Amino acid sequence: MQPDDLARYASLSDPRFHPDGVRVAFAVSRLDFEKDRYERAIWLWDGSHARRFTTGPGDGSPRWSPDGTRLALIRKGPSDDDKPQVAVMPADGGEAVTVTDLPLGVESIDWSPDGSRILAVAAVWTEEWAELDDSERKRRPRRIDRIPYRFDNRGWLHDKRRHLFLIDPSGEEEPRQLTDGDFDEQAPAWRPDGDRIAFLSARHERRGFEPGVEVFELDIETGETRAVVDRGFWMHVTYRPDGVLHVIGQPDPWAHPTIAAVWRREQDGTLTDLTGHLDRSVFPHAPAISPAGPQWVGTDFLTVVEDAGRVRVVRVDAAGTVADVLGGDRAITGISPNSDGTAFMFVATDPTDPGELHRWEGGSEETLTDLNADFRADAGLVAPEFFQVPSNGVDIDTWVYLPEGDGPAPVLLNIHGGPATQYGFTFFDEFQTYVSAGYAVVACNPRGSSGRGVEFVRAVTKDGWGVVDSADVTAALEAALARFDRLDPTRVGVMGGSYGGFLTAWLIGRDPRFRSAVVERGLLSWVSFAGTSDIGATFGRYYLDAEPPGDVDRLWEASPLATADRITTPTLIVHSENDYRCPIEQAEQLFMVMLREGVDTEMLRFPGEGHELSRSGKPKHRKERFEAILDWHGRHLARPGEDVPT
Repeated sequence: MQPDDLARYASLSDPRFHPDGVRVAFAVSRLDFEKDRYERAIWLWDGSHARRFTTGPGDGSPRWSPDGTRLALIRKGPSDDDKPQVAVMPADGGEAVTVTDLPLGVESIDWSPDGSRILAVAAVWTEEWAELDDSERKRRPRRIDRIPYRFDNRGWLHDKRRHLFLIDPSGEEEPRQLTDGDFDEQAPAWRPDGDRIAFLSARHERRGFEPGVEVFELDIETGETRAVVDRGFWMHVTYRPDGVLHVIGQPDPWAHPTIAAVWRREQDGTLTDLTGHLDRSVFPHAPAISPAGPQWVGTDFLTVVEDAGRVRVVRVDAAGTVADVLGGDRAITGISPNSDGTAFMFVATDPTDPGELHRWEGGSEETLTDLNADFRADAGLVAPEFFQVPSNGVDIDTWVYLPEGDGPAPVLLNIHGGPATQYGFTFFDEFQTYVSAGYAVVACNPRGSSGRGVEFVRAVTKDGWGVVDSADVTAALEAALARFDRLDPTRVGVMGGSYGGFLTAWLIGRDPRFRSAVVERGLLSWVSFAGTSDIGATFGRYYLDAEPPGDVDRLWEASPLATADRITTPTLIVHSENDYRCPIEQAEQLFMVMLREGVDTEMLRFPGEGHELSRSGKPKHRKERFEAILDWHGRHLARPGEDVPT
């Protein structure tokens, strides 16, 4: 796989079973280098074959009306300035009609139970900014009085709020705004009777500094809003078909890092944990799950479970009894059941397959699409070898990708972000691109990763930060070098993004074995991160139980910048200029120290991009990023006289 091949494969997501139990709508996305954008369209499996159903170029979030006669979707035009709007089309095909023109667009949609309305989340300007034109908004000084005032991939927040709207599917009536005030709403869900909507919102006095959201319920007729679940680390809310409320997350707002469990709200307001006994999260973030949350089948529900590099499907009954449904060395990224739960559609991916649509019925599964067949056939995709490495009494899941040939291969140790995410049995363009360039790729899930339970994911907090995780990735690397004769121990590089950028910079300040490094969008100084990151007010307390100003010494000693003067490894620093998660000042500080110390270093800055560049940035930038990384490692890991891997 080459950087150009990013445009050759399709990403499938968000399968939605039609009420007829036959058809399924799903979203398909591809990169377009020429237009430097993503081409997104809704596709349809009609019972015999799959075909493109909408024109695009920015169509997503397919939602069937309850009676099955219409399909709603979110449509964005080709220009960067176009805002995503609600569109509706006949279920049998035809033109989609855009029915909203909201100034800041729409973020999510959901049909009402009777199909008469569409619930949407949309941002609106605050009063001070609503009547200004774009040029004046860009010119005017920003008066800030709360945090967060900006957020990665969402931009500035101080001048807008996210609220709930009711949309007329015909477009004849103006959208009706349901919520207002100095708050943001998210993750709404209709109660099955259609009279109320549940949603998540942070409305406590110390929001921004104190994490968590409450679950609120809104009466459609009266507008009355009441809190029904106390503030917690909640991510999603849903109703059982009989109207019983369920939430996903943990009751303790300071629980992160942790697992996300499904909790049922009882009539007396107490919560019953239905899946916590699994000690696994039901709400994975990488890869993202859509549809998210429990998929109801009567009083049972289907859910995905993140488990040791895999994402599988289980069925849970009202007592919390769990039955395995679908597994394997892969990741299930979306499931949609029929009405009685005898069948469901799902999207799955594995290390050599970017994903296809499948149908499960009666314990058997059938692959319905072949959108990536040509890519799988000739892209030279490599299956990894999986094994476990003991490290201080725990087993570390490890994957090694070996390039073609028999000769010694340079090694790239990859470290994932989070840290509460996981590598695993899923397609990852990074690994396939590096192994195709001639590198052996080593990847693992050290303590601090998700997929192994609460104790494992919390091992990296407090005194474990930078200690247990560095021991685990080092153990995985040394085990891989011992296991595979082809891995050249004299030519080892290391790289990672976000938390992986932290650990890369941390390691090269302590271990001189690495001949090349790429530090990407890293957390490099906890001290400045605490005041500049969109999550800086809480992240230090989550992981280090420390916050400024009283804990500055602890924050500094946990920062790679504190030991950056020890680095001798040639290092490429990659960062996006609009990264609000790990702001670019993090990279600038490391770059300055390394230049001062005379280390071979370069900083590569991507304008207009945020923290998610490698996953959702502009197509040309994603390609250029790959080319720069391959060039850097090639310069420093090639043998004298050897061709540089590219």
